Amino acid sequence: MKDMAMTEAGLSPLLRVEGLAKRYGARIGCTEVSFDLWPGEVMGIVGESGSGKTTLLNCLAGQLAPDAGRVLFDTRGRGMVDTLTMSESERRMLGRTDWAFVHQHAQDGLRMNVSAGGNVGERLMAVGAQHYGDIRDKAIDWLDRVEIAEDRVDDRPSAFSGGMRQRLQIARNLVTGPRLVFMDEPTGGLDVSVQARLLDLLRGLVREMGLSAIIVTHDLAVVRLLADRLMVMKSGHVVETGLTDQVLDDPQHAYTQLLVSSVLQV
Repeated sequence: MKDMAMTEAGLSPLLRVEGLAKRYGARIGCTEVSFDLWPGEVMGIVGESGSGKTTLLNCLAGQLAPDAGRVLFDTRGRGMVDTLTMSESERRMLGRTDWAFVHQHAQDGLRMNVSAGGNVGERLMAVGAQHYGDIRDKAIDWLDRVEIAEDRVDDRPSAFSGGMRQRLQIARNLVTGPRLVFMDEPTGGLDVSVQARLLDLLRGLVREMGLSAIIVTHDLAVVRLLADRLMVMKSGHVVETGLTDQVLDDPQHAYTQLLVSSVLQV
């Protein structure tokens, strides 16, 4: 319904996924995955451990090569382009500008031996920023936006708590104004109170910046708060998809019903 309404309004999807598949020998990672993601839309992907959700996310983000399918992105200059056929340099530039990836473990997305300001400034320099004062000012501004005090700008991430590291990783990713953000368990491993604070921050930034995002999570409360649409995966297959509240409040597939009732460990 939403896809039809967007098309009738003359809008194109930001991301179009067609028949994506990945196998590990005889085991299916993900298969026959197709969907459109629209500008400003957040898609949540849930499923128990081994369902294929992380494999799918890594294939979408170009961190894992799929065996089949296409991942089309609406680039600024060339329109819809299959990111899987891009050159390595084109893909790297996309990852510095219009795409961003927030890892579950913040240290995987940060340079731990570089200051907080340096982590944010480094991404700006990767897209051509050169003036040290401007870079530092923008880094401080983004640290403030993710609730990290200015006097911590020269501290290294190793001196930060887990929640602060995750907020720093978010600042590093969003400083260049990407249009699509991939998030892998962004609140995983954090205390409940820290999770709540981070979720409020993420929700505010997503809405304020009009971001599109794809979020993999084990926590249904996370997708209820952040995601417009929800995709449920089991054994590499998408078994149910729809508006988040609709899927969670009235699940149709037996597997989704088990997830929602917390019978399965996700």
